[in-house]
Amino acid sequence: MKITVIGTGYVGLVSGACLAEVGNNVLCLDLDEHKIRILEDGGIPIHEPGLLEIVRRNVAAGRLQFTTDVERAARWGEFQFIAVGTPPDEDGSADLQYVVAAARSIGRHMDGYRVVVDKSTVPVGTADRVRAAIAEQLAARGLDLPFAVVSNPEFLKEGAAVEDFMRPDRIIVGADDERAIDLMRTLYAPFQRSRERLLIMDIRSAELTKYAANAMLATRISFMNELANLAELLGADIEQVRQGIGSDPRIGWHFLYPGCGYGGSCFPKDVQALQRTARDAGMELQVLAAVENANDSQKRVLARKIVARFGEQLAGRHFALWGLAFKPNTDDMREAPSRVLLDELFRRGATVCAYDPVAISEAQRIFGNESRLTYASSPMAALAGADALAIVTEWKEFRSPDFTALRCALKQPVVFDGRNLYEPKMILAAGIEYHAIGRTGAS
Repeated sequence: MKITVIGTGYVGLVSGACLAEVGNNVLCLDLDEHKIRILEDGGIPIHEPGLLEIVRRNVAAGRLQFTTDVERAARWGEFQFIAVGTPPDEDGSADLQYVVAAARSIGRHMDGYRVVVDKSTVPVGTADRVRAAIAEQLAARGLDLPFAVVSNPEFLKEGAAVEDFMRPDRIIVGADDERAIDLMRTLYAPFQRSRERLLIMDIRSAELTKYAANAMLATRISFMNELANLAELLGADIEQVRQGIGSDPRIGWHFLYPGCGYGGSCFPKDVQALQRTARDAGMELQVLAAVENANDSQKRVLARKIVARFGEQLAGRHFALWGLAFKPNTDDMREAPSRVLLDELFRRGATVCAYDPVAISEAQRIFGNESRLTYASSPMAALAGADALAIVTEWKEFRSPDFTALRCALKQPVVFDGRNLYEPKMILAAGIEYHAIGRTGAS
């Protein structure tokens, strides 16, 4: 099958590469010439485990191509996947200008039947706007070409996006056109050979499903963070509480790990966008307002602990920071807790040396020539001369450090763990003062 994917970000590039991997002929369009140049030179513009190998393999096989030519892209694929960004607008709503622009470009150049697939995360009603934009362009051309608009939200986790696409737990298709539904079944057949994973529903329900899923996961995270803060006040251990509630099959184990808040490109903007959608419909989502407020507060939990230990004024203090990305296996720092912590430390006069396996280049882009921030080539190198260590990303290489070497490297053996990586008894036995999130026994 011939497929066009509009947008080469996380969703577009992963989707295009994985669709090519199962034998389709895919053309990825992006107006960013720099991105396309990177891809044509054999690289990828994002960090995503396993993606580079798939891209190179399918480019070599001739199944995956890249272009900045809008007309070529619109004429290429019977499937037109829209996978462009939907950044938050000033009022919290999703900015759909790129989605609508993509739809117009399809209508302006298409030359036959098209299944236009909304892959971007979009609010309820977007399919209607996409359909209207295409119809408007066709009318301007004096054409009456058939097309269908389908909602096919993505459920890809950054850091595991390739695995999620190749082995999905569900594939949501919102459509009201039988021909389009049959084509979507054929397209996704290679990804569900062991069992049926395709869920067909109406378009608006599919659009809402994506927001509902992310909002539910964000709610679990904020709820656990609130419980962890309460556990500290009550002298309880949140890890034991987690095991106690996670073993209940009605609750389960996923997204029950407390920490220093969620970030990334999805949860923050999707929670805001869903609240905006509800307001436009005349309703306030009170639970999600609390989720967002709790997360904003939780991103400052490590700064509060550092201030409680070292005082409000941190001039002359130097801290080591392990982790910059909002989660492991990505270089994405959008809405990352590390950014909030760094801003808080800088505001109080501190300096920081940071280490992250892949996100240092992104941090340099964000912070520019910030003189108070330096970078280390290894976790241990970041510790030199630091008054304390703060951990904000749960990279695997941080899980089993040499605690003796860690203690000796720090000026003061103090660790602020925003991801609860260590057992308090073990790290305290090594002579290190330990401040975790809701853990009994931590200092």
